[in-house]
Amino acid sequence: MKRRAALGILVSGGASLALAGCASDRAATSALPALYQPLTTETARLDAAGAADMISAYRRGKGVTALAVDPELQRLAEAEAASMALADRPSQAQTVRVAVTRLGYASAGANLSAGYHTLAEAFSGWRDSPAHNAVMLSPDATRMGIATAYAPGSKYKVYWALLVAK
Repeated sequence: MKRRAALGILVSGGASLALAGCASDRAATSALPALYQPLTTETARLDAAGAADMISAYRRGKGVTALAVDPELQRLAEAEAASMALADRPSQAQTVRVAVTRLGYASAGANLSAGYHTLAEAFSGWRDSPAHNAVMLSPDATRMGIATAYAPGSKYKVYWALLVAK
């Protein structure tokens, strides 16, 4: 709160000071761990390897094997997140699971969601939802793809696709 109030004073004092305040906000944001980086800008990118590490650590803690980022699942997750952002609504998981199995994977699961602004929020939401948690902990899964798409004018802003498969 104090930072925002100070920025308001700087903005009213002149554009050059406002720009300095913005630069300081960017530096503060980039100092955050990737887990807490907001994905609510055009330039924000989800670290898929970091997300896989986090989900794999969770899986190992529950006695399930780790997941590896799979290039084909990653491309499909990116396409699905972009599609949801264009449609301004999450897709149906069953439709995406069918697409994954058509690619030749033996089993598939999908967490498709919207509105989480950070990886930490998405992970917590999925962990707290029995159906989404089951996807993250799927004992057959060995591979994954995870992506976000940002749609500034949309209802949810950030769309998520996590695909797991064997």
